[in-house]
Amino acid sequence: MSARPKKIVMASGNPGKLREMAALLRHLGIEVVAQSEFGVEDADETGTSFAENSLLKATHASAATGLPAIADDSGLAVDALGGAPGVYSARYSDPGATDEKNNRKLLAALAGMAMPDRGAAFHCVATFVHPDGSPPLVAAGEWRGSILLAPSGDGGFGYDPLFLDPESGQSSATLTAEEKNARSHRGQALRQLIDLIAERYP
Repeated sequence: MSARPKKIVMASGNPGKLREMAALLRHLGIEVVAQSEFGVEDADETGTSFAENSLLKATHASAATGLPAIADDSGLAVDALGGAPGVYSARYSDPGATDEKNNRKLLAALAGMAMPDRGAAFHCVATFVHPDGSPPLVAAGEWRGSILLAPSGDGGFGYDPLFLDPESGQSSATLTAEEKNARSHRGQALRQLIDLIAERYP
């Protein structure tokens, strides 16, 4: 079995995700480096589930760099929209979508719906792949809440300004990074994944 890795490539160019992951992995003494620092472009997300896309991205980054890689695939599933935008969350409004355009489209899709009918959940699947060919490690998280009538807060990224966290009564975009990591779908999945990494590489 390989020794615990000292460096892991993050299969994402999203600076928000990189900050969250670096903070969670720091206590294991593992450095997290964005795949963009190696000139690696994003993998084609051709999967039909968060798990498939997460594995695709991690495998792509690991193969391109020769390093262990972590990827996550996450998205927002809105009850009233049959689980949409789901795996298409990042490109919900169009292939070149921005957070603002995606949020506008979501608000339009839920126009006229009262808060009790605006239930939603963030989902995340996180995957660790090692180039030594050992089986991938996979973990998942879910954060239930609801969609606000208008954006609130300017922190976070993606749908954070529209997602009401029931525990705090605040939008995800108004939580501190520590508060968000403690309850978010990504925080849940990554803490589970980190435990699995620590078990494999004691």
